[in-house]
Amino acid sequence: MGSRMIFVTPMLLAGTAFVAVPIVLHLIMRRKPRHFEFPALRLVERRHETNRRQVRLRHLLLLALRIGLIAILAMALARPSLQFSGSFGSQESPVAAALVFDAAPRMLYREANRTRLEAARRLGAWVLTQLPRESKVAVLDTRPGPAAFQVDRAAAAERVERLEPVGNSRSLVKTMQEAYGLLTDPAHEDERGDVARKEIYVFTDLARAAWPAAEVSALLEDAAKAPDTSVFLIDVGVEDPTDCVLGELRLSAEVLPNRSPLRLRTELARLGPAVERTVELHLVSADGEDQKRDQKTVSLAAGASAELSFQIGVLEEGTHQGYVRIVGQDNLPADDVRWFTVLAQPPWPILVVDPRSPHGYVEFLTQMLAPESLRKSGQARFTCDVIAIGQLADHDLAPYAAVCLVDPPPLSPRVWQKLAEYAAAGHGLALFLGRNARPDEFRSSPEAERLLPAMLLRQARSPSGELHLSPRDLAHPILAEFRSAADAVPWSDAPVYRYWELGPLAKGAHVIVPYSDGRPALVERSVGEGRVLVLTTPVSDQAQAKPWNLLPVADAWPFFILTNQMMLYAARGADWRLNYYAGEPATVPLGIAPSKKPYLVTAPGDVKFPLSADPARNAITVTSTEAVGNYRIQSGGQADRGFSVNLTPEQTDLTRLDRAELDELLGPLSFRLARNQSQIERDVSTDRVGRELFPFLILLVAILLGAEHFVSNRFYRE
Repeated sequence: MGSRMIFVTPMLLAGTAFVAVPIVLHLIMRRKPRHFEFPALRLVERRHETNRRQVRLRHLLLLALRIGLIAILAMALARPSLQFSGSFGSQESPVAAALVFDAAPRMLYREANRTRLEAARRLGAWVLTQLPRESKVAVLDTRPGPAAFQVDRAAAAERVERLEPVGNSRSLVKTMQEAYGLLTDPAHEDERGDVARKEIYVFTDLARAAWPAAEVSALLEDAAKAPDTSVFLIDVGVEDPTDCVLGELRLSAEVLPNRSPLRLRTELARLGPAVERTVELHLVSADGEDQKRDQKTVSLAAGASAELSFQIGVLEEGTHQGYVRIVGQDNLPADDVRWFTVLAQPPWPILVVDPRSPHGYVEFLTQMLAPESLRKSGQARFTCDVIAIGQLADHDLAPYAAVCLVDPPPLSPRVWQKLAEYAAAGHGLALFLGRNARPDEFRSSPEAERLLPAMLLRQARSPSGELHLSPRDLAHPILAEFRSAADAVPWSDAPVYRYWELGPLAKGAHVIVPYSDGRPALVERSVGEGRVLVLTTPVSDQAQAKPWNLLPVADAWPFFILTNQMMLYAARGADWRLNYYAGEPATVPLGIAPSKKPYLVTAPGDVKFPLSADPARNAITVTSTEAVGNYRIQSGGQADRGFSVNLTPEQTDLTRLDRAELDELLGPLSFRLARNQSQIERDVSTDRVGRELFPFLILLVAILLGAEHFVSNRFYRE
């Protein structure tokens, strides 16, 4: 926007009329030449003409200085200002203002016995007192939810005073977008009233996490639609923060077999100078008894981090909760504690259907799912019951979490229908296809077609041994265990020589793992509430003279993990999530018949509230999870289940943006950055009224006055 000149007291510009005074005086006091009779001396006449020109020039210079002096003095008294941007206005014109506060937990960082949020509240309350009368004010923070203008300034002041940190804080970028909507959206015109000038005050610690670059483009689009809206960034952060940061907890499992150990890993990082810290592991019983189980002492260099690992021995059946904490406090307590919940339960019951009788064909699969050493110690994740394929039609499937069909032959319509009903009820079905399959008989069964992800076409061969499993997208829960070592998994060491080529995938089916030639290897289809998994090459074919693959007998650990994760996913064990981030709805499986009585949820701070279970899902959902800590779910006075809530890492990330990074990030968005009241007052005054020229004009008046004095004295002396 172009610049404009405005005057605080434009009436005083009439004083420029006094420039007529020196002009009149100049005309009145101008010397009139007197006539003398002298001899016609040419030299004297030439000298007289030269002197007359010099006198006239000095009179004009003195006149110009006096005219300029009076004109500039009148202009200075009119208080002119040069406004470069923003809406035309004055200090007293009402504004529509939005005060935006960062309420992330990192704003609890304490410096000079004051948190960053307290500093923001203090400056925010002061800004409210500086707004012109009749201004409309909205107070927003990064808490998710709608915003609106406050009823009056007193309500706005109370809102600022009651600001508290929120665990699931949004970015400042999103909140600023909401502020632009309040100030410019026609839907809020009645709330804003007839106010032309709009201002946004952002109270921030300039933490990089609050300004995600991916969201800035949308903010800049909103700002471009409202170029007259002024933005003031008020930095309440600390330029060189110091902190010890406890990283996210990584658990060996959230649901594990009873009598199994629990392994926990995390990181301790240092922001600032070198320090020594002790980190403790605690377990908390259902009745609140706190027990320290382990501790580590670490020396950290400046800016360094250290890996920490803990282990808890045998865990009996039930829900176990605890926390890991840094001993002592630092400037930001919010990242000193991490909470956790795990569930130790009996092994998942799996039914394995053997194509042969007597059994023996499925031995490799059962050993992968329940190794003998783990079964003897009571730490196996699964228990496997094995039946022959001929027993499947009359066998009760209800007690099992999942059913595995190993190299199944064509089944009768009755068996296919039974398996479909079993899956639709919320269970898992896994098929490992092999040499017993008959494509024509599979395709001729409508019941099989309604259950399987795709129909079989033909056998595909790769005798060279170059074909292998080749997972590409590790986002699926089955592949979660491979994410930390994605590039180191030796899939190519386990060649696949033969597999079943599939036809078009059924609606809702998708490929989880392809082969290295891109064709489907592991495919999933949802059936009702359950899941059907199909692997197009067998799992126990190593006993044959010409095996279809070497998956179980080559470098077997990838296939061991894959089959275990397949069964866990089929049994819906991978769905049992017990550790959440603040603000996420927590859905906790009950694992037992839902109680007819309401469950009592005990949140951190000993806050209690009742909830009812969802009998269809056999789970309970808690939506109020803003508070971090351990939650207990009880029925009949017993602790049946629980879960934990932690902060995401960005909520406590103190890494700051410098001015250059901020300018680059916000690009064309025009803003002013201030750190204290005087800077805020200066910036707001400059933006509303413009830059006052009074000091410069008074200086110019002094210079002209001196020049006039010097010229006049010299002129009249001569």
